[in-house]
Amino acid sequence: MNLYLLAPEISLLALALVVILLDLFIERKWILGVVSVAGLIVPAAFTLALWGTNETSFGGALVIDQFSLFFNLFFLVAVALVLLSSTDYAHKFAAFRGEYYALVLLAATGMMLMASTRELISIYIALELTGISLYALTGFLKDPKSSEAGLKYLLLGAVASAVLLYGMAMVFGLTGTTYLKEIAAAISTEGLLASPALLMGIVLLVAGFGFKIAAVPFQMWVPDVYEGAPTPITAYLSVASKAAGFAVILRVFYEALGPASLDWGMIFAVLAAITMTLGNVVAIAQTNIKRMLGYSSIAQAGYLMIGLAAVTTEASSALIFFLACYALTNLGAFIAIIAISNKIGSDQIADYSGMVRRAPLLSLALALCLISLIGIPPTAGFIAKVYIFSAGINYGLVWLVIIAVINTVISAYYYLRVVRVMYLGAPLSGERVPSSGALRAALSFACLGVLVLGIYPWVLLRIAETAASMFLP
Repeated sequence: MNLYLLAPEISLLALALVVILLDLFIERKWILGVVSVAGLIVPAAFTLALWGTNETSFGGALVIDQFSLFFNLFFLVAVALVLLSSTDYAHKFAAFRGEYYALVLLAATGMMLMASTRELISIYIALELTGISLYALTGFLKDPKSSEAGLKYLLLGAVASAVLLYGMAMVFGLTGTTYLKEIAAAISTEGLLASPALLMGIVLLVAGFGFKIAAVPFQMWVPDVYEGAPTPITAYLSVASKAAGFAVILRVFYEALGPASLDWGMIFAVLAAITMTLGNVVAIAQTNIKRMLGYSSIAQAGYLMIGLAAVTTEASSALIFFLACYALTNLGAFIAIIAISNKIGSDQIADYSGMVRRAPLLSLALALCLISLIGIPPTAGFIAKVYIFSAGINYGLVWLVIIAVINTVISAYYYLRVVRVMYLGAPLSGERVPSSGALRAALSFACLGVLVLGIYPWVLLRIAETAASMFLP
């Protein structure tokens, strides 16, 4: 048992405990945010020190490879941006800042473990650590909408966890093991591919994990939860939680259920088509920008599932690259929304009218991120869609890519509607929209990443390919 392999997760957990203890003794609560962000340097340093490692520990339940280390850095960057953007929002829960920052860090610890485990029980425990933290964060504002969002997320999340656990139990009952590699070997050697029980187990796993990535028909929680949760947590859910879901799906389905890929690959293909279509069509009718981005997040999950349906190294690396691009883009959009909505006191799209005259840089940043979500060059979203659509075509999923392209055109309507309101509408007030230095730094980083990955994506593409190759045959 090599505890050093768990150094990033242990240091992040220790940071959460330090924040809670500091909260008891200091009066200047803004220091907690500084400590939380600065403390991320330690798990990031451990992650970089482990880069290139390919080892297992805890009897094979934990694996440290390029895949898990990539997602460690992914989650740490996402947490840093969420915490920085929270500085303009923290006044809404001033008395509970310590708990807020600690829960964000604990959720990230669970997400990192989800990407690093090769054993079903460990995966479930990591998933619950993440889920329980996010349930509390969703209802953190204590107002009616936030409380409703937290309760809905908790109840539906509990049902999804039960379904997922039942699926894991069926797979264990058939194969006699909870270790992913051993499950794959049992499926291949014991003739279980034609077993109806295995197919039922796969369906239940898809349902359980489908809730985490907001795939149809398990997406019903998204609009209400995204609208009611604190906006930084909405951003966190849309990016980090979704990425953790896809990371664990790649682990489980490619490593353990790879021999049955013909069955689950088609399931994901059909779900991808329905998910992206429903998300984009319903988003058109939204008047609240957080609900709109909630349905947008559902649609983006549909695009991402092309990388699951096309069972190749190219497709999984395209999925990983898409996740990174989507994270920067969506975080940038939500960070701009935090600054604007804090000033105007509304998330209604109509209230963003003429915003370019009141906050030109924030409007430009939000417009850039929305354009990237469409997939227009020279943004990261364009390269990400080209890469994942190419992987789908190469695998023979031309019909699915055609549906995805049509949905991309549909999505342009509601994304560009927000840009039109900001740039062509009459301003509702002449007041400027202020923002803190921390928020501007986070927004600048996200927007710079969107542009850099749109112009020069090759370094991240190579890293994504290396990460994907760690667990594919």
